[in-house]
Amino acid sequence: MSDTSGNGFTPRNELWFLPLGGSGEIGMNLNLYGCDGKWIIVDMGVSFGDDSVPGVDVVMPDPSFIEDRAEDLLGIVLTHAHEDHLGAVGYLWPWLKCPVYATPFAAAFLETKLKEEELLGEVPVNVVPLGGRVDIGPFDIEFVSLTHSIPEPNGLAIRTPYGTVFHTGDWKLDPEPVVGEDANIKRLKEIGDEGVLAMVCDSTNVINKGRAGSEGAVRDSLSDLIASYRNGKVAVACFASNLARVKTIVEAARDAGREVCLVGRSLWRVTEVARKVGYLDERESFLEADEAANLPDNRVLYICTGSQGEPRAALNRIAYNSHPSVKFGKGDVVLFSSRVIPGNEKAIFRLQNQLVRLGCEIITDRDKFIHVSGHPAQDEMREMYSYIRPRIAVPVHGERRHLHEHEKLALECGAETAIINENGGIVNLAPGEPEVIGHVSTGRLVLDGDRIVPIDSEILRDRKRMVQNGAAVITLVMDDRGRLLADPLVTTHGLFEPDEEEDESVLVEVVRGALGRLSPNDLRNDDTVAEAARLALRRTFHADQRRKPLTDVHLVRL
Repeated sequence: MSDTSGNGFTPRNELWFLPLGGSGEIGMNLNLYGCDGKWIIVDMGVSFGDDSVPGVDVVMPDPSFIEDRAEDLLGIVLTHAHEDHLGAVGYLWPWLKCPVYATPFAAAFLETKLKEEELLGEVPVNVVPLGGRVDIGPFDIEFVSLTHSIPEPNGLAIRTPYGTVFHTGDWKLDPEPVVGEDANIKRLKEIGDEGVLAMVCDSTNVINKGRAGSEGAVRDSLSDLIASYRNGKVAVACFASNLARVKTIVEAARDAGREVCLVGRSLWRVTEVARKVGYLDERESFLEADEAANLPDNRVLYICTGSQGEPRAALNRIAYNSHPSVKFGKGDVVLFSSRVIPGNEKAIFRLQNQLVRLGCEIITDRDKFIHVSGHPAQDEMREMYSYIRPRIAVPVHGERRHLHEHEKLALECGAETAIINENGGIVNLAPGEPEVIGHVSTGRLVLDGDRIVPIDSEILRDRKRMVQNGAAVITLVMDDRGRLLADPLVTTHGLFEPDEEEDESVLVEVVRGALGRLSPNDLRNDDTVAEAARLALRRTFHADQRRKPLTDVHLVRL
């Protein structure tokens, strides 16, 4: 019998699925499986900050629920090496301190992340061979090779005393993946024949009809396109983690007689890992940006990070002429070999417009066949359901509309039940009827400089208020009876133009007037004085500018 009272939430003689990230959203995956009182984590990823979180680059799920149960946490199992599946391990592992299990490429990539966080050698990373199996308490986990946009994407056949769950991770069925093994269709069918209780499956592209497309076909198209540019520089922007695409671009460049220059630290990191694990030839070399600058324009191809318009990425720096070695201009072409992630449209279009101002030609996947997704469309999903034949479908890795579309498809494909669930919902898979039996608190953490803080922390709330409403500081110098010993000093940020100094002098009188309305006893109370000055200033700004600036009062008694 389970305990879902108060903070209990313990699976006794049951099998539970509990997402803390990645359900009801795309990215930031963190999934829990609970069985016979023990837990495992499948994936622990990050997302990236946007304008709603000023000054923040990395966002991750809050693991507080499982941190409170760390003595019953048996391990972290990683499906593949994308940031939204393993990027949080280096930040959150010190809170959990359990073994990590991954296939060679993900383990090698994780090693680079752990080194950055000074955790290399401290985190026990168990390297699992492709197609390998590990026993972790009541969980017998088999890694099954699939295809995606990075080497070694794995589905997980998680066998328990209550049935088998097939957790797909990110996947598609690519007949020519360019890098890595083909999907192990034979093993998928065998697992389906054994009987599968539930499939927890990627929903990213469930709205798309047909198939995702093959990386091999993109290679042919890119080769023809790049070869057609005989003059000027050519640059291709793509996700650094899409090693298949990077290899495709490298081959296309070589065919066109161009040397390849990598621009962006994450590209160098991924290619070094690929070399180490054997997915790139040890003899394959790339140019640094300063080396490429010495070549004729028609002899070089740049692979750049920043396809989503990220302000600190290489392509943005090039577009705004702040890169020390790479300059683009008239006659150069930039290919965006990636999809537009929803929410990034403004940043991407701003970047593309700036490149056009420099004289560059812009090519996107709307213009030419230069990108395919790493996630399955409807025909591939139907194919997977025909192999696995689960009784229960649990859509994940999608927004609410994706989950509902996936539910319909799963039932059409023969699943008895499909469960729509979002982060924090506990799904009882067995025994008994599959259903959501409770909810736990979920949240978000952010990496703010070198510290991790809640996304709703006072620090970030103040920062957002400053961005939206500006800030003001009032300095008061008073004696112990409450008499002003100097005029109030009001300093503002983001509220006035430089030539509006007379407006700040009006604020001095607003503060002086507020203090003049206080009683002698109130003038002796620091908190009362500070609050009166603060409220008077905020009311004035609200009346004049419809803003309520973040306002601090510094009170000095002499």
